[in-house]
Amino acid sequence: MKRAVVSAISGCMLVAQALAAPPVNKDYIRSLAAPGKTVLVIEYYDGTGKVADRKGYATATGFKAISATGFRVDEATALHLYGIQPCNGDLVNRAEDYSGTCEEFGKQQLQVMLQSPKVLFCRAFISEQTAPVQDVTCYGYYNYPGAMDAVDNLEEQLLSLGAVRLTKKADGSFERPDLTEAQQIGQKGSYGMWADPRVKAQ
Repeated sequence: MKRAVVSAISGCMLVAQALAAPPVNKDYIRSLAAPGKTVLVIEYYDGTGKVADRKGYATATGFKAISATGFRVDEATALHLYGIQPCNGDLVNRAEDYSGTCEEFGKQQLQVMLQSPKVLFCRAFISEQTAPVQDVTCYGYYNYPGAMDAVDNLEEQLLSLGAVRLTKKADGSFERPDLTEAQQIGQKGSYGMWADPRVKAQ
């Protein structure tokens, strides 16, 4: 119970600092790219919205999704995309040829997003820095010469694909109201989980 309370408080602080922190500098994120590597940079913010510390990682094999909302950094650290969750139980989406658990569907979609970014740029509150599972919001820089050069928020992309949905607070409001529009894209398009009437009824 204590961990849940701490996590909830930490999550609220994360949203507060994420909104208080300056918008991401996409050119800066692009500048972090290294040939043949996936670079991960985590910025830790203090209560005033300023960067208090940074950690950097690089891998030639990419990062591995461990759940619908999280991926492993190293043996001691995993990152959790705050404010989103898979649906409950199973889902069927014939258009995407998927039938299985909500958790596995979300995990597959997150793994796709972790396969090819040049850079993963994540923000967290400074209190998360030593936690084994850190609440974060993340962006990916994707570059396919002649086709795509974009910096996208991972949570927004997962929501718009219907891979996950927004988590709610006890009063029924969303923990991440800043991502409402992304969820609506998935719902209106009946993408991912939203193709299954059972999920819509949850």
